Amino acid sequence: MLLPWLAGLGAGALVLRLVQGLLFPHFWDDLRFLLKVVRLGVRLELYRWRGEPVTVLDRFLSRAREQPGKPFLVFEGAVHTYRDVDRRSSRVAHAFLRRSSLRRGDTVALLMSNEPDFVHVWLGLAKLGCAVAFLNCGLRAGPLLHCVRACAPAALVVGGDLLGSVEEVLPSIPKEVSVWGLKDSVPPGMTSLTQELREAPEDPVPRSYHITSNIKSTCLYIFTSGTTGLPKAAVITQLQAIKASAGLWAFGCTSEDIVYITLPLYHSSGALLGISGCVELGATCVLKKKFSASQFWLDCKKYNVTVFQYIGELCRYLCKQPKREGEKDHQVRMAVGNGIRSDVWREFIHRFGNIKMCELYGATEGNICFMNHTGKIGAVGRTNMFYKLFFAFDLIKYDFQKDEPMRNEQNWCSSVKKGEPGLLISPVNTRNPFFGYAGSYKHTKSKLIFDVFKKGDVYFNTGDLMVQDQDNFLYFWDRIGDTFRWKGENVATMEVADVIGMLDFIQEANVYGVTVPGYEGKTGMAAILLKPNKSLDLEQIYEQVVATLPAYACPRFLRIQEKMETTGTFKLQKFQLVEEGFDPLKISEPLYFMDSLKKAYVPLTTELYDQIMLGEIKL
Repeated sequence: MLLPWLAGLGAGALVLRLVQGLLFPHFWDDLRFLLKVVRLGVRLELYRWRGEPVTVLDRFLSRAREQPGKPFLVFEGAVHTYRDVDRRSSRVAHAFLRRSSLRRGDTVALLMSNEPDFVHVWLGLAKLGCAVAFLNCGLRAGPLLHCVRACAPAALVVGGDLLGSVEEVLPSIPKEVSVWGLKDSVPPGMTSLTQELREAPEDPVPRSYHITSNIKSTCLYIFTSGTTGLPKAAVITQLQAIKASAGLWAFGCTSEDIVYITLPLYHSSGALLGISGCVELGATCVLKKKFSASQFWLDCKKYNVTVFQYIGELCRYLCKQPKREGEKDHQVRMAVGNGIRSDVWREFIHRFGNIKMCELYGATEGNICFMNHTGKIGAVGRTNMFYKLFFAFDLIKYDFQKDEPMRNEQNWCSSVKKGEPGLLISPVNTRNPFFGYAGSYKHTKSKLIFDVFKKGDVYFNTGDLMVQDQDNFLYFWDRIGDTFRWKGENVATMEVADVIGMLDFIQEANVYGVTVPGYEGKTGMAAILLKPNKSLDLEQIYEQVVATLPAYACPRFLRIQEKMETTGTFKLQKFQLVEEGFDPLKISEPLYFMDSLKKAYVPLTTELYDQIMLGEIKL
């Protein structure tokens, strides 16, 4: 009697398993991921309930006590243990205590390339209860000054290799901002932090300096291009930082992993997901000053790397490298990042081995994120009704001509159907707050959409178009408005237009992104209207953009127009310009191309255009 019953039970279980596999093929993957999300949420709630919020710094100090001799940072062959980083960061804190008037809650701007002292200064200032503003080390002149002023710092710390950039603008930096250089010899008007560190003690800093009772207090400012104007300082709270630090753990990384970071630490990916992620795990980070495609796999083999961080361009560069023997001879098992195209994804794993690509999506200042926990090629994440309980979002119809969300006769927005691109938005509420930007509220307000589905509701506008397929996988489709992405960086068109518009012969500059075959994102193009009776000076334009803008923001193409079209609300019309691109056969107006070899803008001929389209000329 028992055997038939057991056989029937087994058969029933098998049928259920087959039905689940057919109708709900990702059930177990979804469940495992959801349990991790719940586990993290419970842990954060327990911290709050105890009245002792735990920060990234607290996690680091715990690791330094638990595993002092374990390598934390490996840089250019030198090993820095958790104890080493703890002591060096304490020296930084004591140096500022001795020689400055920094107080708890002050902001300190940090302009540094990837190097161990970036982490030492960051953690040292955190030990004093200071917020740290990460500045893009590619900024110069006006944009650099803007960022310094935007975060209103009490001090500015500059890496030894970037002192020249600050020296150029030193007279314009507010007098109340003390400038510290990480070099023995610094320009007049700066203090040598390197010399101060030699004399500073490495004693632990009292916890009273940095203990926090509010998990929503600001710990960092990370600059993002946003959708308009110059870079804005996104507010990063202790809560956001501790959540981001769990990213590697959520994908399955462990304390045994060795994580290779070549992405800039001034971005949230390198700093929060990468460095803070290693802290959360108690793992080792191999830090690279700058990404090198030719050295990448050599470094992975040399340091026994098991996980690396990427952006789409990084993987594409690696695939473009000449093939070598033994390309699969490494220990890398996982890569975590965003922005990889499906074709590059397939080529990458085919060429370099069975590496689990963990694609994710998230904006630095945003209140919504996705993680592709199933490994579906091309997707940035996956959703279901349970996931939406924790991460609510919607995809709404977008009017590309008017460059704004589409509204019906009742002035409400409407969701797109599955398979259609829609603007990704996320409700702003107590559970999913949006902390905005430093400075004027208008910057924060510009990222919000009001009265979307009902009166009084508020949504965060990601500025990204997404597609959700029938299986609930989400795919990045494009960026909207006044921002495009090139070389892994967001570029604000207004910033570029303002720089070009400073020239006295230019009346108007309309900047937008255009697609180039074989490249991720879009590269910059500027449509230019000359002032009456003024002539075009290509040499001046080239010198202006190269001297003022980071390399990734310099427009690769110019289009000289006799008049500019505007929208009904008097915004410069970009839709048609983007559609036409830079094809000289479609455009009768003069076109120019930034030739890196000639260091000049040159006429864009059909021959030159064909070479660019075929990939014979690199951008």
